[in-house]
Amino acid sequence: MKEIFNHIIDTLEHGLNIFVFFLLTFSIGRVIFIILLRDYISEVSVTDILTALWIGLRLSCQTAGILTLIILLPKIFSKSAAKFIAAIIFFITSTLYVASFPFYQQFHSNFNQVIFNAVNDDLYALLITFTDEFNLPLRLLFALLLTIVLYKIFQNFKYRINFILTIIMTYLATTLTIFGGGLNWQTELNFENIGITKDKFLNEAILDSYQAIYRGYVLQNRIISSAGLNFTDEDIKNLAALHSNKPPTNDNINEYLKIKANGAIISKPKHIFIIISESYANWILLNKYSDLHIAAGLKSIINADDSDYCPTFLPNGANTVSAVTGIVTGLADANLYLTTLPQSFNKPYLTAAAPQMKKLGYTTNFFYAGPATWERIGEFVIAQGFDNFYSQGDINNINVTGNVWGVDDKFLYQFVENNLNLMEPSFNVILNTSNHSPYTVDLKFEGIETNFNFDDDLNKKLAHQIYADRELKKFIDTMKLKAPESLFVIVGDHADRLNIDKQPSDYERFAIPFIITGNGIHKNLLKKNSAGSHIDILPTIIELIAPKDFEYYSIGTSLTENIYGVNYALFITRTSIGNANIYPLQPEPLTSEIKIEPQNWATLENYINYVRGVSYWSAKHN
Repeated sequence: MKEIFNHIIDTLEHGLNIFVFFLLTFSIGRVIFIILLRDYISEVSVTDILTALWIGLRLSCQTAGILTLIILLPKIFSKSAAKFIAAIIFFITSTLYVASFPFYQQFHSNFNQVIFNAVNDDLYALLITFTDEFNLPLRLLFALLLTIVLYKIFQNFKYRINFILTIIMTYLATTLTIFGGGLNWQTELNFENIGITKDKFLNEAILDSYQAIYRGYVLQNRIISSAGLNFTDEDIKNLAALHSNKPPTNDNINEYLKIKANGAIISKPKHIFIIISESYANWILLNKYSDLHIAAGLKSIINADDSDYCPTFLPNGANTVSAVTGIVTGLADANLYLTTLPQSFNKPYLTAAAPQMKKLGYTTNFFYAGPATWERIGEFVIAQGFDNFYSQGDINNINVTGNVWGVDDKFLYQFVENNLNLMEPSFNVILNTSNHSPYTVDLKFEGIETNFNFDDDLNKKLAHQIYADRELKKFIDTMKLKAPESLFVIVGDHADRLNIDKQPSDYERFAIPFIITGNGIHKNLLKKNSAGSHIDILPTIIELIAPKDFEYYSIGTSLTENIYGVNYALFITRTSIGNANIYPLQPEPLTSEIKIEPQNWATLENYINYVRGVSYWSAKHN
């Protein structure tokens, strides 16, 4: 009996050693993370930093406790198995820690739900990108070295404590693990209540890598399962009826999405182009960054008499595929990954762009710089009613340059120019890729030089922004000459990949531009205080060109009328931006110089619920 008792005490003591070791590892790692990325910290006090370290230590108690159990339990059966599992855990921990630095620099966030979308992406292209831009082999080597160091220290990390203290500390460690750094459920910590400092970076630094991944997993599953929405069919019907100003008497929800056009505002264009420009954020157009001269082309388009511009526009989601699905289907990125959903391949959604543009007499084409297999985009676009889909395989020839994500922009635009039938009306979506890591355009050959006072990496990214801007402008100028009866819509696919400011505001971080230019367009064509997102592009085009009483289906609203933009996380108005998942809404001014205009915030809440709920319902009932 004494032998069994001693074995139990030894096991508990060993567990405490493991627990404390992990706790120290995460805490020291957190300090190094904050020091190395200190440029991302705003003006904070020493108290704020100490608070972040303390809350982080408490939260990591849960992670340390779980990892301790994973190592300790196999030891009961096999010491060798326990050692092997420990080595694997240290390698995973080291790899995640090393990866957390470039991840934060890229996304201004610790690990989040973006990593779960990667499984649907082109894994080979991601591997090449990580290798070229983020020095993947070198980082993996460092992670391996860190693993060895940690494991060696771990093997020699032993301290002896007496029986009573072992019991007390085991109880304390177990409690802290169960309650996430708290002693009971009232003091429990989790990723949703740890953001108590005034600095976004410090709030992210509180999360260790495992806690950050867990946060991403929970948020991703909320999206997939529509958790937090909890709308019944009756709720969705009422929201749709409220938005359409119709009585909620019809059980067919699609009837509330039917809209009659007000009548053409401009002459019907012969060709329509929607250009989805990779990583084209709105911040580059702001006056505070005008000295950079990285958006000369787009600014000249905006300033022309035949253009109008909405500066308060949100992407449909955090990645390119969300932009594509929003524009192609008219559905918001509320809950479902549409390019993996079987319903998406059965038939076009009622709100899909291509079938409705065909009703207006247009041949529909989709031009993509990358491979047709990315996100099943080729199959998806054709399933959603487009007549033609062109991709990298159609464009490639001996003179074409590019990378794993697609051909360089100029070759994509040349392909469109050379292959578009100008004799028949066409509706065209163009998706480019050059302004995307690993940033491989031959800048010297293209004659692009930068004199920025930044590091080489940032200089290269800004130079690619200049290239993308220049080629887009050249394409529009060319097509206006070749096909003067054309209409162009220019939007980014997403922002949140590049910022000069280390602590960008939400407006600078997330907003993308919406520019419309071409025959018949003029200033103040869009509503003065317009705002929107990708799902509002099609209704905007239809309201501009369709005859009176033309029937179409849309969840979005034309920017000739709309004053709200909504996506998976945010809302935007002409003067404010905020988190769309916190009720009541808490709007923040777009900039410190702008005063928030009064709004009926309850109406905006209903609109957010309408866009998400109806998009989810429509996707599931296609």
